[in-house]
Amino acid sequence: MFLLTVLGAVSTLLREHRARRERKQIPMFTHDEVWRGIDRLARQNGLTPSGLARRAGLDPTTFNPSKRVTKQSKSRWPSTESLAKILTATGTSFGDFVSIMSDEPAKDARHTSQRLRSIPLDQASASGLFDDAGFPVGDSWDEIDFPNLDDAHAYALEVRGDTLLPAYRDGDLLVISPAAQVRRQDRIVLKSRFGETVAGVLVRRTAQRIELDPFQAREPSKAYAVKDIAWLGRIVWVSQ
Repeated sequence: MFLLTVLGAVSTLLREHRARRERKQIPMFTHDEVWRGIDRLARQNGLTPSGLARRAGLDPTTFNPSKRVTKQSKSRWPSTESLAKILTATGTSFGDFVSIMSDEPAKDARHTSQRLRSIPLDQASASGLFDDAGFPVGDSWDEIDFPNLDDAHAYALEVRGDTLLPAYRDGDLLVISPAAQVRRQDRIVLKSRFGETVAGVLVRRTAQRIELDPFQAREPSKAYAVKDIAWLGRIVWVSQ
C-alpha cells in the first residue's frame, strides 16, 4: 500500500512538473539529470546502482549504464515504478530526489564541504577513538575535505589491504554517519565490546540481537547480542 502511495505521488509530481514546464516556470528534467540522481542516491546510501536496484526489489541490472541507452543510441529513461521503488527503499522524498539530481546546491545549504575525521579501518578498534555513543573523539584522527553531510559526527575509515575484497579495495574510503538510521540490508561498520571491528551488510536486527554478513569473502555470518556492541554506524558513501 505504501509503495502504491509513493508511486501515485511520483506520477502526480511528474505531471505537475510537466505542467509547470509548459508554463515556462521551470525546465524539464533531462535524461542525464535523472540518471545522475539515481547514481547519487545510491552513493548516499553506500550502494552501487546495482545494489540500489537490488534493495528496491528490482533486477540488479536495472540501472546499469548499458540500460540507459537503447541499441539505437536513443535515451532510455527509468520507469516511474522503478523510481518509486528506490525512493521507498531508501526513505527518500521526491523533493529530496529532485534536489540531489540537480547540479545546483540546495538553497539552505550552509557549507559546500566539511572536514571529516579519518583513520584506517584496521585501527578503528583502538581505545580512545570513540565515545560511548559511537562518535569520534580524541586527537589521533587525520582530516579530509568532504561534501557537507549534515552530520557533524560523520567520519571516514580507510580500507587497507585486501581484507574487504570483493566489496572494497585498498585505499577506498568508507564514510560513516553515526546519526543515519540503520535498516535491514544497510552496509554498516560495527565494533563489539570485545574489540572486534566488522564491516558488512545488516541481515537482521531485533531488540536483543544483530546479525550481519561480513564483506570478507568466505566469512560466515556473525551475530552479536546488542549488549555486546560498543557502536555501529551506517556506510553512507564510498570513494572507490
